[in-house]
Amino acid sequence: RCLPRQGLDCQSARVPALPGAGVRYAAVVTDAPYCHLDGDTNMKRNLSITAALSALLFIASTSIAHAQAWPSRPVRIIVGYAAGGATDVVARLMAQKLGESLGQQFIVENRPGAGGNLGAQAAATSAPDGYTFIMVAPAHSINATLYRKLPYDPVRDFTPVVHVASVTNLMVVHPSVPAYSVAELTALAKAKPGTIAFASAGSGASSHLASEMYKSKAGIDIVHVPYKGTGQSVVDLLAGQVQMTMDSMPALLPHVKAGKLRALAVGSKTRSPALPDVPTMQEAGVSDFEVTVWLGLLGPAGTPAEIVNRLNAEINRIVAMPDVKERLSGIGAEPVGGTPQQFGELIQKDIVKFAEVIKATGARVD
Repeated sequence: RCLPRQGLDCQSARVPALPGAGVRYAAVVTDAPYCHLDGDTNMKRNLSITAALSALLFIASTSIAHAQAWPSRPVRIIVGYAAGGATDVVARLMAQKLGESLGQQFIVENRPGAGGNLGAQAAATSAPDGYTFIMVAPAHSINATLYRKLPYDPVRDFTPVVHVASVTNLMVVHPSVPAYSVAELTALAKAKPGTIAFASAGSGASSHLASEMYKSKAGIDIVHVPYKGTGQSVVDLLAGQVQMTMDSMPALLPHVKAGKLRALAVGSKTRSPALPDVPTMQEAGVSDFEVTVWLGLLGPAGTPAEIVNRLNAEINRIVAMPDVKERLSGIGAEPVGGTPQQFGELIQKDIVKFAEVIKATGARVD
């Protein structure tokens, strides 16, 4: 029975914000807005609202407790490539630092094959409980178009966590190749079409698309040889089984400094501090050329927001550490960080970008 201006105002009730709960307030709305009740009805409504608020507080406090308890066992970071490449190197650095700061093991698990798709599928189908993540590279966006059919959706089946670092791509040749600049390599490829083989970390890897872009812009015929990761491709490159590659700097820089590989150009807009004397591809005469590898962490779709936010904050703190910056710089990488939303937007932006590159080069995998 409604009695104006008496009893309980039952329009709404609010719960103060709880740190980390992701809940600003909760509103409990009755079926009688602005209705004032008396007697037994008033008491029943009071009890009903109290029960609802208690339930909401319990859910919020449970979320906080869950985030604080995580991780209570080892956490797996999948890498869709063999050990030795930039994705693997950065994943292991983050795993080490996360283990030190969170007091639990972070284990890198290499799942090479199909241009990173095997690892991505393993991550996408894992339980979204905060104990499986995957370190991905541009191939995650590239494969959305490169492969006609994927067993997962690169956006819908994942939860972005953080953009960890960016890495410069480096064009190198085996010392037996009689080319000391990009122009000389282009001239050699035109004089002997189909005789120069370029290695990649796999179909769809940035090393594949970077070389395809060079091939298209230079108007040359060079042969693609895909591997299950950068580490394996570098082994054959050092042995002279393939003649060139344009892969991430961390795996190639030690061999360039040792004189076992010859650097011709970097794929970034500006020169790399790690190799200041090596020109950019644009300086070397290849116009509108830029390929930089981003590396970031994803979880399976549905990974709890409180865990994603905690891991994001932890990695942002880690990449700002002086020793981490130094280690990344030493392998030609730069720390990035940022929000999960920013990383998600980068992935979707690159899906569109690389779809245009794939269409222009005709590179497709059935």
